[in-house]
Amino acid sequence: MSDKKRILVVDDEPDFASIVQSNLRKEGFEVEVAYDGNEAIEKVKANPPDAIVLDVMMPEKDGYEVCAELKHDEKYQDIPIVMLTAVADHVGSTRYSHADGMSMEADDYLPKPASAEEITKSVKALVS
Repeated sequence: MSDKKRILVVDDEPDFASIVQSNLRKEGFEVEVAYDGNEAIEKVKANPPDAIVLDVMMPEKDGYEVCAELKHDEKYQDIPIVMLTAVADHVGSTRYSHADGMSMEADDYLPKPASAEEITKSVKALVS
């Protein structure tokens, strides 16, 4: 049985997801990737990870919806979630704002472009 912490990276940009996955693996994490919110929910239910790195803006089901669904389910509410979004703090004309992210039950919130190092640091803080 592996004692590595499992991280689910959810992002609809395969290149970005791959970079984050690579960096987390270098730090000793086991990493799985999902490319949309529906796939993320399926993977969490099939094999709950120790933490989730979750992009906000995705087709189908966005990160806010995924976060809310998991945080309101007793089986998954304790899984730490790091939210990521490319929306700038000063953009007020969209529902994807820093304030919205902070009001979610996410455990951390990083604006993109967050470096893979920043994401790794956040994940380490949440799972150690």
